[in-house]
Amino acid sequence: MNETPTFTIRLLPRIRRAGIVGLALATCLAVSCRKAPYEGKSVAALEQMLRSSDPTTQVQGAYGLGLKGAEARPAVPTLIELLHSPNALVRQNAAMALGKIGPEASQAVPDLAATLGDKDWTVRRQAAMALGEIGPEAQPAVEQLRKLRGDRQPYVRRAAEDALARIVPSASSPAQK
Repeated sequence: MNETPTFTIRLLPRIRRAGIVGLALATCLAVSCRKAPYEGKSVAALEQMLRSSDPTTQVQGAYGLGLKGAEARPAVPTLIELLHSPNALVRQNAAMALGKIGPEASQAVPDLAATLGDKDWTVRRQAAMALGEIGPEAQPAVEQLRKLRGDRQPYVRRAAEDALARIVPSASSPAQK
């Protein structure tokens, strides 16, 4: 039997009176009640999402792994592979997840450093942020980060400065600029 919840029946007249704003609000509430595809999944299940051929699934898997932090360390090799995806959003979320894993993702430093040259500025920015979150173990990427100080995107420049300050605290001093 398909029953409409009582609260929905009571809200319908109010939504109709509110017009498009009410409809938009009701839609947002309905959508936000759904469980995200990465919620409640283990690291292994999220890593399996990374192996999908669907970029949306890969992005969701990477995002979910980022929420797990250092616990997601077993997925680091697969996330490194995704840094080379043809999809910029996949590369960006793979970098984000590696950063959230933190120092436990230090084996990703060479690939993240290479990603600092990505054609998409959002990917460059996220790679710089990830290197900063990895911390002093990202020392091999310092030269590439210094080059990003001249990036045409201010968000990338700021991410590079912040990363340098976390990797080599004296790197952001005026003498180094």
